[in-house]
Amino acid sequence: MIAETVCSAVAAAGLGIAVVTAYRKRFLSAARIAAYALVPLGLVMTGVVEWAADTAFSPTAWAGFAVLGGAWALFATTRAVERRRGGTRKERKAAARSAQAEAVAPAASAPSLGQASRPAPRPASRPAAAPRATGGADDFSDIEAILKKHGI
Repeated sequence: MIAETVCSAVAAAGLGIAVVTAYRKRFLSAARIAAYALVPLGLVMTGVVEWAADTAFSPTAWAGFAVLGGAWALFATTRAVERRRGGTRKERKAAARSAQAEAVAPAASAPSLGQASRPAPRPASRPAAAPRATGGADDFSDIEAILKKHGI
C-alpha cells in the first residue's frame, strides 16, 4: 500500500515538472520527462509493484532464489571440470582408443608415420658450392652439417 502511494506521488511530481518544462517552451524535454513520470504509475496499475513487494518480503521467494543460485553454481562447476578434463566421457574414450592405435612400438628407433611402411627415398646429395669470394664459405657450414645429419 505504501509502495503504490509513493509511486503515484512520484508520477504526479514528474508530471508537474513536465508541465513546468513545457511552459518554458522545451517540449521535447517535457515529453521525455512525462514519459519517465508515467512509468511508476503504469507499474502500480499493472500490479508489478505489489508483486515485487510480496516477493521481497517472502521467505519462500528468497529460498527459491537461493536454489536457483545453487543450480547455477553446479552448472558452472561441472562445465569448468569438463573443460579441464577435455570433453565428455565418450570423447575421452574415443581419444584413448585412437591414441592406443597409433602408439609407437617400444623397440622402434623413430616414431611411425601412419600407413607408410618404408621410409621415403633420400634425395641425391648435391656437390658443395664453391666458396664465395668474400670468405663467406663458413657462414652456412654449420647449417649444412645439421641438414646432412638429418638427411636433407
